[in-house]
Amino acid sequence: MIHFHGEVIMPKAYSLDLRERVADFVSAGHSCRSAAAHFRVSVSFVVKLMRELKDRGRLEPKPWGGRRHAKLEPHRAFLLARVDEKDDITMRELAAELEAETGTRVASASLSRWLIRQGCSFKKNAAGRRARSAGCPRSA
Repeated sequence: MIHFHGEVIMPKAYSLDLRERVADFVSAGHSCRSAAAHFRVSVSFVVKLMRELKDRGRLEPKPWGGRRHAKLEPHRAFLLARVDEKDDITMRELAAELEAETGTRVASASLSRWLIRQGCSFKKNAAGRRARSAGCPRSA
């Protein structure tokens, strides 16, 4: 990670061409350290590259980013129904109920972000209680 004026910038993955040249260099009998120095990359990159080649037989970089919310999607009806039934349920309680019911363990914060993406809103009053029932779309 590179920090630039308070912003986090992720560097791009090394090219497949460089990865192949590094792997060929190490396979020819050179050490990971000498390969790192020769190609001006980190030793950890070379070590991880060679481990990936040995374990999975591939040199391509792993995919970056993307949305990964599939863990909660199968439980959409259950989650929205529970929020609809008990409008003052906490994220911690909802996560515990989800785990007890389905065996799916999820962090409270992840559950909260997922519910917000589903269109749920949770308005609180000064006492920290819900001011009105959650504005969630009806489960179907």
